[in-house]
Amino acid sequence: MSDPTVVLVHGMGCNAASWTPVVRELALRGHRVLAVDLPGHGFSARVPRGYLGPQDPAALAAEPSGMQGIGTADDVAAVVDVLRRAREHGPTVLVGVSRGGLTLTAVGNAAPDLVDRLVYVSAHCPVQAGPAEYDASPENAESLLGSVTGLICADPAAVGGLRLNWRTADPAMLDALQAALLADGTRDELLAYLHTQDPDETLLIDEDRVRADAATWGRIPRSYVRLTADRALPPALQDRYIAEADALTPDNPFDVHEIATSHLGVQVHPEPLADVLHTILTR
Repeated sequence: MSDPTVVLVHGMGCNAASWTPVVRELALRGHRVLAVDLPGHGFSARVPRGYLGPQDPAALAAEPSGMQGIGTADDVAAVVDVLRRAREHGPTVLVGVSRGGLTLTAVGNAAPDLVDRLVYVSAHCPVQAGPAEYDASPENAESLLGSVTGLICADPAAVGGLRLNWRTADPAMLDALQAALLADGTRDELLAYLHTQDPDETLLIDEDRVRADAATWGRIPRSYVRLTADRALPPALQDRYIAEADALTPDNPFDVHEIATSHLGVQVHPEPLADVLHTILTR
């Protein structure tokens, strides 16, 4: 692939900052790379006032979310705009992690001619069902994300978004987050990562847009990076996504790679992922 631009898409509650270590490592390997903030994230986020300074639980539970009305269509439009501009300079490779995989698939469905390769990094890739069905599937039974639902600090229906208190100081909750997201990292690394998180996330996922379409998404070359120590999106679910996608387009199967790390470890310790992406980009 001739001098591609790598476009990185973040996961739930994240923003472009979560990709900073990977951006650094790819740039030092000679690649042109950028990370996007999806709408309502990063510098376009509306941070609830009760989240800042001394926290105000009552305000956090009541303040309307800045994510109201933002959904899959907005994410697709934002990423397509970036891809269209990047494509003026050559091929594009779209990389997504975790929930960012939903955006990758939706973009591939909508604008396959703008993407030369899709790379899913332990990312959701619905094929036969909607996201909620995969979350409730036997393949997801070992996920530890259920242990951190206590982070939810507002009624989503009342505020118009999913609000998570990443600033928690509850030792039990921090232990649960460590086990689910960064079991191979330190507490300091976990806290530094949580410090970059956005508290609000959209509730609006268009299940039709995020399910793989063989006629569009299915013609884009694709890679999957399995995280074998992932306790948030278990390897069994990653394997189901790969198998269903390969069955959908058997003439264009996933190119599969493995890294023995946790859900966040791939970003906190970026060298192994940068090596894999370098291999994909230069072969």
